[in-house]
Amino acid sequence: MTGRPPVPVVTVNFNAGDALLACARSVLASSAPVELVVVDNGSTDGSLPRLREAWGSDPRLRVLEAGRNLGFARATNRGLAETGGEYALLLNPDCTIGPDTVERMREVMDAHPGAGLAGCLVRNPDGTEQAGCRRRIPTPGLAFGRAFGLSSLTGADRDFVLAGTPLPPGPADVEAISGAFMFVRRSALAAVGPLDEGYFLHCEDLDWCLRFRRAGHRVLFVPGVAVVHEKGRSSRDRPVRVLWHMHRGMVRFYRKFFRTAYPAPVMWAVFAGIGVRFAALAVRAALSRAAGPRGA
Repeated sequence: MTGRPPVPVVTVNFNAGDALLACARSVLASSAPVELVVVDNGSTDGSLPRLREAWGSDPRLRVLEAGRNLGFARATNRGLAETGGEYALLLNPDCTIGPDTVERMREVMDAHPGAGLAGCLVRNPDGTEQAGCRRRIPTPGLAFGRAFGLSSLTGADRDFVLAGTPLPPGPADVEAISGAFMFVRRSALAAVGPLDEGYFLHCEDLDWCLRFRRAGHRVLFVPGVAVVHEKGRSSRDRPVRVLWHMHRGMVRFYRKFFRTAYPAPVMWAVFAGIGVRFAALAVRAALSRAAGPRGA
């Protein structure tokens, strides 16, 4: 449709390397009018100069340099605040989209005016469905079941990860989508508010989805649109630090939404479980990093 404003695509870059260039190339090849807004969190890998060399003459590219790592939520909010329009797309810098992705997502949102957020089928580079692209909110009960393998005994309806279950025939309501790809209606964003900047890296997407739904805005999963996400490209060099922020985000999420909904002993067990999980994964990551690449 002519006369409509471009859709801002906000991506936060922190040492995403060549993935950032691939992301920019895919966005700027969109059939719909777009504006690519890259918020750089103090990258030191040369990705920003390479981006400017490749696309700096394109008026659709805007670069906002934070000068330091603000975290995902704060940097994304800065990008959103610098843009306008009916919709905006939050896209990770290690994602690539198709030429018609933005156009099709806009059509879906136009057809579902009650939706505030929409995600699509997020695939791994090997074509499999990524675990986080459609899910339930991981309540303490569901998280406990998954952590101890009980969801496999009680059935998929007791798991918060929906990957591997049959895809719906069309756009469907879900509790949460992936923060790697979030298509947001600007009017709903104005009512719900920006991402919670108390999260540095992880769980801000779950927080947003829950807030949108509690405010009466639907969260849609669109299976007919697919993108590829090379998960974790920006976090490979600092795995333990990333794990720390991830688990810190989990603690914030559960305190914020479930602290008064569950008995104190249950929440203590949840927080203890998060601590144990972080310690185990951090040790494994540190040992893997110390061992270096295989064959080295």
